Amino acid sequence: MTAAWAFHVLAKPAGSACNLGCSYCYYKDKPNSAAMSPAVLDEFIRQYIHASPAESVVFTWHGGEPTLLGLDYFRQIVSLQQKHKRAGQRIENDLQTNGLLLDDDWCAFLKEHGFLVGLSIDGPANLHDTHRRTHSGQGSHADVLAAAGRLVRHGVSFNAMAVVNRQTASRPLEIYRFLAHELNARFIQFLPCVEPKAFADTPPQHWPTPDPPTLHTTAARPGEADSFVTDWSVDPTQWGRFLCEVFDDWLAHDVGVVAVNWFESLMAQWAGRPAQMCVLSPTCGRAMAIEADGSVYPCDHYVYPATKLGNIVQTAMEQLVQSPAQVAFGRSKYAALTEMCQACPYLFACNGECPRNRFVRTPSGQAGHNYLCPGLRTFFTHADGALRRLARERK
Repeated sequence: MTAAWAFHVLAKPAGSACNLGCSYCYYKDKPNSAAMSPAVLDEFIRQYIHASPAESVVFTWHGGEPTLLGLDYFRQIVSLQQKHKRAGQRIENDLQTNGLLLDDDWCAFLKEHGFLVGLSIDGPANLHDTHRRTHSGQGSHADVLAAAGRLVRHGVSFNAMAVVNRQTASRPLEIYRFLAHELNARFIQFLPCVEPKAFADTPPQHWPTPDPPTLHTTAARPGEADSFVTDWSVDPTQWGRFLCEVFDDWLAHDVGVVAVNWFESLMAQWAGRPAQMCVLSPTCGRAMAIEADGSVYPCDHYVYPATKLGNIVQTAMEQLVQSPAQVAFGRSKYAALTEMCQACPYLFACNGECPRNRFVRTPSGQAGHNYLCPGLRTFFTHADGALRRLARERK
């Protein structure tokens, strides 16, 4: 039996276990369960393949740090995929990793089986090592660079993923040029770091009192005495400037050579096509997460007891995907837009961004507005003309 529509599951077979202690990590406070057992792994792969309506099934292995499970574990993954796939069905694998364990054996395996690697790297050493340190406090940049070199030598395709936080957001060109021209990444993902102070044990939309902060007040910015967010969260204005400066440099030098997740999606949206990023789509609910014990959650950022959908050992995955709770979760993204969002000329581009970031009030007092709104609005206004031109050229 297959699900009625396509969906994606981000798998966390090692749970929150990690060999880094990144200070901004949104997952480090999750319970560190044992690795996904052979029985649950087999059930997950079987159900995911059989529930997928697509000819190509994409597995994304995430963490924590999935390479802690070892090469033999991933050899088992590939074997189970071949066991369960249907005739004519293509299996693809993505691996998100900090790179510290990627030796030559790992790289040879990844190349042999066509894995696409997402390598977490925040820019040059002085910026990357601000937050991405080992548990003993040592910087990890040199080891990540060494891993990137091995991936290149083995011909493994990889993307660079950079978390943009309050400490690094003021250096947009230094970060972008390092990733694009020194690391030579051909696809770059920028993720804005945003976490309310209560994020460790409180899911989005369940935030405690006091009342959510109002847009443009000190409480809606990091580093202030009354901040609602962590000190490492990116400031909304910073995020807008970061995107503007990177966009201008990319536009001048790297269009058609380097793909940046935000720009690729927005070019499509300006051309009237669907968003390529879930955070910019009108609805969500088709990108779920599975934990090591088989428990399924609406999204990677909604892994909390209060938002658990069920477990694949007791309930088939296609039932969880199409459950009333998950359908309502997906639809609520559009249904809960503030009046300020609905009146915005860039609603088609932003769609209120990610629901997990909707924890500020509008100036009129309406709750549920997106924290990053000021920066996004600045960037959309700045890039509008160029995006219109690029969209026309790509049609």
